Amino acid sequence: MYSRPLGSVGRILLISCAVGLGASSLYGQNSNPQPAAPAEQPVSRVDVFTGYSYLAPHGTVNTPQPNGSVFSDRYSSIDYGAIGSVAYYFNRYFGGQAEFGAHPDGRNDEAWTVQGGPIFRYPTSEGITPFVHALAGAVKLGGPNAEPFAAHHDTWGPALTAGGGLDYNLPFLGHHVALRLFQADYEYFHVNYGPAVSFGGRANVNNARLSTGLVWKFGNIVPPPPVQYSCSASPASVYPGDPVTITGTATNLNPKKTATYSWSGQGVTVKGDTATANVDTSSLQPGNYTVTGHVSEGQKAGQFADCTASFTVKQYEPPTVSCSVNPSSVNPGDTVTVTATGVSPQNRPLTYSYSASAGSISGTGNSATLSTTGAPAGTITVTANVADDKGQTASGTCTVTVNAPQAPAPKTQTLCSINFDRDKRRPTRVDNEAKACLDDVALNAQRSADAKVVVVGNETEQEKASAGKRHGKHAKPATDFAAQRAVNTKDYLVKEKGIDASRIEVRTGSAGSKEVENYLVPAGANFDSDVSGTTAVDESSVKAQPRKALATRHHHHRAAKKK
Repeated sequence: MYSRPLGSVGRILLISCAVGLGASSLYGQNSNPQPAAPAEQPVSRVDVFTGYSYLAPHGTVNTPQPNGSVFSDRYSSIDYGAIGSVAYYFNRYFGGQAEFGAHPDGRNDEAWTVQGGPIFRYPTSEGITPFVHALAGAVKLGGPNAEPFAAHHDTWGPALTAGGGLDYNLPFLGHHVALRLFQADYEYFHVNYGPAVSFGGRANVNNARLSTGLVWKFGNIVPPPPVQYSCSASPASVYPGDPVTITGTATNLNPKKTATYSWSGQGVTVKGDTATANVDTSSLQPGNYTVTGHVSEGQKAGQFADCTASFTVKQYEPPTVSCSVNPSSVNPGDTVTVTATGVSPQNRPLTYSYSASAGSISGTGNSATLSTTGAPAGTITVTANVADDKGQTASGTCTVTVNAPQAPAPKTQTLCSINFDRDKRRPTRVDNEAKACLDDVALNAQRSADAKVVVVGNETEQEKASAGKRHGKHAKPATDFAAQRAVNTKDYLVKEKGIDASRIEVRTGSAGSKEVENYLVPAGANFDSDVSGTTAVDESSVKAQPRKALATRHHHHRAAKKK
C-alpha cells in the first residue's frame, strides 16, 4: 500500500486536539464547585491500562526487484488498534511496566509490539497524574502492501518506545478507576525482511502513537491515615446532680468497617456505647473529673484511638433574693403587695419568709401582703428571706412610704335659699325679703376670698309647662323661670353686694320649686361631686331683669276699677 504521510499527520493532529479539549473540559468541570475530593486520594500499587491506540509510522522499506532494481514504499497509518499495559509501582513515583500493542490492518501494514521498561508518575491531590515511560522489546511488523509486488511477511524485530501521558481519577468506585486522557509515544521499529527478491529488504520506521482508555487501579501504596479521636464535655461545669454529655468525634474511619466505642472514667459512672455518653453526677463531690473514650475499627496500628474530656463539679452556691412593693407609697391603713424573686444557681427548691419594721405582714411563697394599719407615718422596711433545701439562706429588703394623715378634702357648703312665690306678677324678681339671705351669702363669700358661689335656680312643673306655650302672633318668647331667677340673683349679688361676677356660677336645678339655692364652694371642693342634678346656664342668652318697683299709676288704676 502506498504511504499517506499527510493523512497520518492530520489524524494525529485531530486526535491530539480532541484529547486536549477533553482534558480541558474535565479539568474545568473539576474546577467548578463540586463535592470536594479527599485531600489525599489513594495511590495505587498496580495500574492496568486498556484502551484504543492509533499508530502513524514514518518510514520506508527498500525491496530488491527481479530486474535488479530496488523498490521503495512507505508505511501507512494504522487507524484501528488496541493497547494494554500493566504497571507495578515500587513506591509512590517509580515502577516497572509491561505493555502490549496491537495495530492490525489486513495482512500487511500491521504492527504487534511487546515491550517493558521503567515508568515514572507524579500523583497529585487533585486526581491528576502525569507519567513518562521508556520501553524496549520486540515488534512483529508487516511490510507495506505494494501491489503488484509480493507483500512482506510479518517479521519480528527490535522496538523502542519513549513517551508519557496524563491520567484523571474518576470520582466513583473509590477513585480506583482513572481516565487516561492521552498517552503520546515515539516508537522506533527495525525489521530485516532478508535478501529475498520482491519481499526482502530492511525497514527502519519512526512512529507516532496516540492512545486513550481506562486505567484500573489496585492496591494502595500509602497506608490510610490513622484514626483520630477527640471528645468534649457539655456543659464543662455543673452542680452535683446535673447531667453531663460527652461527645466523641472520630476522623479517618473506614466507611466499610463498623467502629466500636467504649467509655470509662475514674470515680465516674459513664453510660454509652456510641460516640455519645452520659455521666451521672448526683453522687460526685465537688472537683475535677476526666472521662476517657476509645474508638476502634480493628487491632492494627492506626485503626484505633483514645480521647479524654474533663468537666468540673462545682460547690453549691447560696441563693439570692430581691423584693419589690406595689404601691411604694400609701396612706395609713392601706395594704401593699410585696413580691420576692429568689434565684438558686443550681435550681434548688426555695422557701420564703417575711418581716416588716412596722405594720403587719403575712404570706408564703414569693408574694406577701403588708398592712400599714397602726403604722406611723414614715418608711417601713420589709425583709424577704429565702432558704434552699441545703440550708443556705439569703435576704433582701425593700421599703414602703406611709404618708402623713391628710385633712379631709373641703366640701361644698349649703347656704340659704330665696323664695319667689310672693310676687305673682313678677315671679323671677328678687324682692326685698331676699335681702337677709343674700346678705349672708355675700358675707360668706367675703370671708372666703378663694371660694366661689354657685346659684341654682328652680321652677315648678307648672311653670315649665306654661313656658312651652306661646299664644298669638306677637306672643313674647317663653321664659325659663329657673335660669332667669338664678341670673337675677347673681345680678343682685354683683350690683348690690359687690361680689366679683367671676366668682359666681349660675346653674339650674331640678328641685321643682320657686326657689334659688345658694352654695359656697371652697377652694379644692368639687361642686359637681357634692351636688348633682344641676345644669350650667348660658348667660349670653339669659339677661338679668331690673329690680325696680311697680309704677304708682298702675295701683290707682286697679283701685278705680274696683270702685
